[in-house]
Amino acid sequence: MDRDGARPWDGLIPPEEIEVYRRAGYQKRYGLGRKPALLVVDVEYNFTGLPGEPLLESIARYRNSCGPMAWQAIPSIARLLRIARDRHVPIAFTHGVSRPDGVRSPRNGTDIVDELAPRAGELVLAKEGASAFFGTSLVRHLVEWGVDTIIHTGCVTSGCVRASVVDAAAYGFKNAIVEECVFDRARVPHLANLFDMDAKYGDVVSLQEIETYLSEIEGVSPRKGQRSVEVGT
Repeated sequence: MDRDGARPWDGLIPPEEIEVYRRAGYQKRYGLGRKPALLVVDVEYNFTGLPGEPLLESIARYRNSCGPMAWQAIPSIARLLRIARDRHVPIAFTHGVSRPDGVRSPRNGTDIVDELAPRAGELVLAKEGASAFFGTSLVRHLVEWGVDTIIHTGCVTSGCVRASVVDAAAYGFKNAIVEECVFDRARVPHLANLFDMDAKYGDVVSLQEIETYLSEIEGVSPRKGQRSVEVGT
């Protein structure tokens, strides 16, 4: 939500601890640039399970599933994808590397969910580490595209999203973490990590805020090249 209004972690982080962060110089706006890319991290069946299943049933099949929290976020990610495509914003997806003991039925665990299926010209990277940057060519593509800002979506908030945000900040990119478009398997680590990323590495923003931001971007270059699939090492 707007920084002057309610924040997602309100009620979780005590006011006196928030004041410590504020006096230390955190909890400020980092700001966004003018050349964004959209990053969709690991929204694959291993982390979503199947739609409509309770969480404990879902993790019985896909042990890393976030269940209902994933399926609550997916329509928001799909909405943001449509806007990014309309604005010719570069888009990159990541997913895990398929392993011999991985789940393959009823859906292959490392497949990106159908609702967010990548299109031709959108970068798709297979990765083995937590960060979307580790062992992949992501940063090279972002530099080629002239990107200065990464819009982060996907999962999990406390793991691969956070690792990607930290690495993006280290590379000098500005970060937007879209509140409705990231998810985890449990609420407390999700909210705590939103708070910490917002304090140190970027701006946690609402979907409405990022839609307004994208509507005001001028001169976004069309995506170049064809869809690419790579394996991180």
